Amino acid sequence: MSRKPATVRLPLKEEILRPTFRRERSAFKRGIWPVAGCDEAGRGPLAGPVVAAAVVLDPDRIPRGLNDSKKLTPDEREKLYARICATAEVGVAFGSPARIDRDNILRASLWALAQAVSALPCKPKLVYVDGRDKIAVPCDCEAVISGDALVMSIAAASIVAKVTRDRLMKQIGAAHPGYGFERHMGYSVPEHAEALKRLGPTIHHRRSFSPVALAESNLTIALGDDIGPGLPA
Repeated sequence: MSRKPATVRLPLKEEILRPTFRRERSAFKRGIWPVAGCDEAGRGPLAGPVVAAAVVLDPDRIPRGLNDSKKLTPDEREKLYARICATAEVGVAFGSPARIDRDNILRASLWALAQAVSALPCKPKLVYVDGRDKIAVPCDCEAVISGDALVMSIAAASIVAKVTRDRLMKQIGAAHPGYGFERHMGYSVPEHAEALKRLGPTIHHRRSFSPVALAESNLTIALGDDIGPGLPA
Protein backbone atom coordinates (compact mmCIF):
# COMPACT_ATOMS: atom_id res chain seq x y z
CA MET A 1 0.00 0.00 0.00
CA SER A 2 1.55 3.25 -1.12
CA ARG A 3 1.83 6.16 1.26
CA LYS A 4 0.62 9.62 0.45
CA PRO A 5 3.46 12.04 -0.16
CA ALA A 6 4.23 14.29 2.79
CA THR A 7 2.69 17.73 2.60
CA VAL A 8 5.32 20.41 2.19
CA ARG A 9 4.34 23.79 3.59
CA LEU A 10 5.56 26.59 1.39
CA PRO A 11 6.89 29.58 3.30
CA LEU A 12 4.61 32.57 3.51
CA LYS A 13 5.54 35.72 1.63
CA GLU A 14 6.36 37.55 4.85
CA GLU A 15 8.69 34.69 5.82
CA ILE A 16 10.58 34.96 2.54
CA LEU A 17 10.94 38.73 2.47
CA ARG A 18 13.63 39.85 4.87
CA PRO A 19 15.70 42.97 4.33
CA THR A 20 19.34 42.47 3.43
CA PHE A 21 22.34 44.73 2.85
CA ARG A 22 23.00 43.11 -0.53
CA ARG A 23 22.14 46.12 -2.71
CA GLU A 24 24.08 48.56 -0.56
CA ARG A 25 27.11 46.27 -0.39
CA SER A 26 27.08 45.80 -4.16
CA ALA A 27 27.04 49.57 -4.67
CA PHE A 28 29.87 50.00 -2.15
CA LYS A 29 32.04 47.48 -4.02
CA ARG A 30 31.45 49.47 -7.21
CA GLY A 31 32.65 52.64 -5.52
CA ILE A 32 29.16 54.08 -5.09
CA TRP A 33 28.84 55.46 -1.58
CA PRO A 34 27.08 56.84 0.46
CA VAL A 35 23.87 54.92 -0.31
CA ALA A 36 20.62 56.03 1.35
CA GLY A 37 17.34 54.23 1.90
CA CYS A 38 14.10 56.23 2.03
CA ASP A 39 10.60 55.52 3.26
CA GLU A 40 7.60 57.35 4.64
CA ALA A 41 4.91 56.81 7.25
CA GLY A 42 1.39 58.19 7.30
CA ARG A 43 -0.04 58.20 3.80
CA GLY A 44 -3.38 56.78 4.87
CA PRO A 45 -4.40 58.62 8.06
CA LEU A 46 -7.05 61.33 8.15
CA ALA A 47 -4.88 63.58 10.31
CA GLY A 48 -1.26 64.51 10.86
CA PRO A 49 1.62 64.91 8.42
CA VAL A 50 3.22 62.32 6.23
CA VAL A 51 6.71 61.76 7.67
CA ALA A 52 9.65 60.78 5.48
CA ALA A 53 13.05 59.50 6.53
CA ALA A 54 16.34 58.85 4.77
CA VAL A 55 19.03 56.65 6.34
CA VAL A 56 22.63 55.87 5.40
CA LEU A 57 23.72 52.82 7.39
CA ASP A 58 27.30 52.28 8.52
CA PRO A 59 28.32 48.93 6.93
CA ASP A 60 30.30 48.06 10.08
CA ARG A 61 27.60 49.04 12.58
CA ILE A 62 24.28 47.75 11.27
CA PRO A 63 21.77 47.34 14.11
CA ARG A 64 20.60 43.78 14.58
CA GLY A 65 16.93 43.04 14.02
CA LEU A 66 16.23 45.59 11.29
CA ASN A 67 12.98 44.83 9.51
CA ASP A 68 10.00 46.47 7.89
CA SER A 69 8.50 48.69 10.62
CA LYS A 70 5.07 47.12 10.10
CA LYS A 71 6.47 43.75 11.24
CA LEU A 72 7.84 45.13 14.51
CA THR A 73 6.17 45.91 17.81
CA PRO A 74 6.17 49.52 19.09
CA ASP A 75 8.81 48.57 21.68
CA GLU A 76 11.02 46.94 19.05
CA ARG A 77 10.70 50.01 16.83
CA GLU A 78 11.69 52.35 19.66
CA LYS A 79 14.80 50.33 20.50
CA LEU A 80 15.86 50.08 16.86
CA TYR A 81 15.16 53.78 16.34
CA ALA A 82 17.67 54.62 19.09
CA ARG A 83 20.28 52.27 17.59
CA ILE A 84 19.79 53.66 14.08
CA CYS A 85 20.14 57.26 15.25
CA ALA A 86 23.29 56.33 17.19
CA THR A 87 25.05 54.56 14.32
CA ALA A 88 23.71 55.93 11.01
CA GLU A 89 23.22 59.18 9.12
CA VAL A 90 19.56 60.20 9.35
CA GLY A 91 17.40 62.83 7.66
CA VAL A 92 13.72 63.49 8.38
CA ALA A 93 11.10 65.69 6.69
CA PHE A 94 7.38 66.36 7.03
CA GLY A 95 4.60 66.83 4.49
CA SER A 96 2.03 68.92 6.35
CA PRO A 97 -1.75 68.45 6.12
CA ALA A 98 -1.89 71.78 4.25
CA ARG A 99 0.59 70.52 1.65
CA ILE A 100 -1.31 67.23 1.37
CA ASP A 101 -4.56 69.11 0.76
CA ARG A 102 -2.91 71.38 -1.80
CA ASP A 103 -0.81 68.88 -3.75
CA ASN A 104 -2.45 65.48 -2.93
CA ILE A 105 -0.95 62.78 -0.71
CA LEU A 106 1.28 61.19 -3.37
CA ARG A 107 2.99 64.44 -4.36
CA ALA A 108 3.34 65.50 -0.73
CA SER A 109 4.92 62.14 0.10
CA LEU A 110 7.41 62.29 -2.78
CA TRP A 111 8.30 65.87 -1.85
CA ALA A 112 8.89 64.89 1.78
CA LEU A 113 11.07 61.95 0.74
CA ALA A 114 13.26 64.25 -1.37
CA GLN A 115 13.48 66.71 1.53
CA ALA A 116 14.55 63.91 3.87
CA VAL A 117 17.46 63.11 1.54
CA SER A 118 18.40 66.80 1.53
CA ALA A 119 18.36 66.75 5.35
CA LEU A 120 21.04 64.04 5.52
CA PRO A 121 24.41 65.19 6.92
CA CYS A 122 26.08 63.53 3.91
CA LYS A 123 25.32 63.66 0.19
CA PRO A 124 24.37 60.20 -1.09
CA LYS A 125 25.42 59.04 -4.54
CA LEU A 126 22.54 56.55 -4.74
CA VAL A 127 19.09 56.50 -3.15
CA TYR A 128 16.79 53.51 -2.79
CA VAL A 129 13.17 54.51 -2.20
CA ASP A 130 10.29 52.27 -1.19
CA GLY A 131 7.50 51.91 -3.74
CA ARG A 132 7.05 52.45 -7.46
CA ASP A 133 7.97 56.12 -7.76
CA LYS A 134 11.41 57.69 -7.91
CA ILE A 135 12.01 60.99 -6.15
CA ALA A 136 13.65 64.22 -7.30
CA VAL A 137 17.16 64.02 -5.87
CA PRO A 138 20.53 65.17 -7.31
CA CYS A 139 21.86 61.62 -7.60
CA ASP A 140 20.85 58.22 -8.94
CA CYS A 141 17.58 56.89 -7.54
CA GLU A 142 16.01 53.44 -7.69
CA ALA A 143 12.43 52.66 -6.67
CA VAL A 144 12.07 49.25 -5.01
CA ILE A 145 8.62 47.71 -4.61
CA SER A 146 8.31 46.24 -1.10
CA GLY A 147 11.64 47.91 -0.43
CA ASP A 148 11.03 48.11 3.31
CA ALA A 149 10.95 44.30 3.36
CA LEU A 150 13.93 43.85 1.02
CA VAL A 151 16.48 46.64 1.45
CA MET A 152 18.03 47.16 4.87
CA SER A 153 18.51 50.92 4.49
CA ILE A 154 14.85 51.32 3.51
CA ALA A 155 13.79 49.18 6.47
CA ALA A 156 15.79 51.46 8.76
CA ALA A 157 14.13 54.51 7.20
CA SER A 158 10.70 52.96 7.69
CA ILE A 159 11.43 52.60 11.42
CA VAL A 160 12.66 56.18 11.77
CA ALA A 161 9.64 57.55 9.90
CA LYS A 162 7.15 55.47 11.88
CA VAL A 163 8.59 56.25 15.32
CA THR A 164 8.93 59.95 14.50
CA ARG A 165 5.32 60.16 13.34
CA ASP A 166 3.93 58.17 16.27
CA ARG A 167 5.71 60.44 18.74
CA LEU A 168 4.35 63.50 16.97
CA MET A 169 0.79 62.16 16.95
CA LYS A 170 1.00 61.55 20.70
CA GLN A 171 1.96 65.21 21.13
CA ILE A 172 -0.96 66.26 18.93
CA GLY A 173 -3.21 64.00 20.99
CA ALA A 174 -2.16 65.78 24.18
CA ALA A 175 -2.89 69.16 22.57
CA HIS A 176 -6.28 68.03 21.21
CA PRO A 177 -7.91 65.76 23.81
CA GLY A 178 -10.99 63.85 22.79
CA TYR A 179 -9.78 62.60 19.40
CA GLY A 180 -7.60 59.72 20.57
CA PHE A 181 -4.69 60.60 18.27
CA GLU A 182 -2.28 59.02 20.76
CA ARG A 183 -3.99 55.67 20.21
CA HIS A 184 -4.94 55.53 16.52
CA MET A 185 -2.29 57.94 15.16
CA GLY A 186 -4.86 59.69 12.97
CA TYR A 187 -6.08 56.60 11.11
CA SER A 188 -9.73 56.06 10.22
CA VAL A 189 -11.07 53.97 13.11
CA PRO A 190 -14.50 54.14 14.82
CA GLU A 191 -13.14 56.21 17.72
CA HIS A 192 -11.76 58.78 15.29
CA ALA A 193 -14.93 58.86 13.20
CA GLU A 194 -17.03 59.50 16.32
CA ALA A 195 -14.72 62.30 17.46
CA LEU A 196 -14.87 63.93 14.04
CA LYS A 197 -18.66 63.77 14.12
CA ARG A 198 -18.81 65.23 17.62
CA LEU A 199 -15.97 67.76 17.59
CA GLY A 200 -15.25 68.45 13.92
CA PRO A 201 -11.81 68.60 12.27
CA THR A 202 -8.71 70.17 13.82
CA ILE A 203 -5.95 72.07 12.05
CA HIS A 204 -4.14 68.73 11.80
CA HIS A 205 -6.85 67.04 9.73
CA ARG A 206 -6.58 66.50 5.97
CA ARG A 207 -9.64 68.23 4.57
CA SER A 208 -9.09 66.76 1.11
CA PHE A 209 -9.82 63.30 2.56
CA SER A 210 -13.52 62.55 2.14
CA PRO A 211 -14.32 61.44 5.74
CA VAL A 212 -12.91 64.73 7.05
CA ALA A 213 -14.68 66.83 4.41
CA LEU A 214 -17.95 65.05 5.18
CA ALA A 215 -17.57 65.57 8.93
CA GLU A 216 -16.84 69.26 8.43
CA SER A 217 -19.84 69.64 6.12
CA ASN A 218 -22.17 67.87 8.55
CA LEU A 219 -20.93 69.97 11.47
CA THR A 220 -21.51 73.17 9.50
CA ILE A 221 -25.05 72.08 8.70
CA ALA A 222 -25.69 71.20 12.34
CA LEU A 223 -24.41 74.56 13.56
CA GLY A 224 -26.57 76.28 10.97
CA ASP A 225 -29.61 74.41 12.24
CA ASP A 226 -28.86 75.55 15.79
CA ILE A 227 -28.89 79.21 14.77
CA GLY A 228 -32.50 78.99 13.71
CA PRO A 229 -34.53 80.91 11.12
CA GLY A 230 -35.18 84.61 11.03
CA LEU A 231 -31.70 85.80 11.95
CA PRO A 232 -29.79 88.10 9.61
CA ALA A 233 -27.37 86.39 7.23
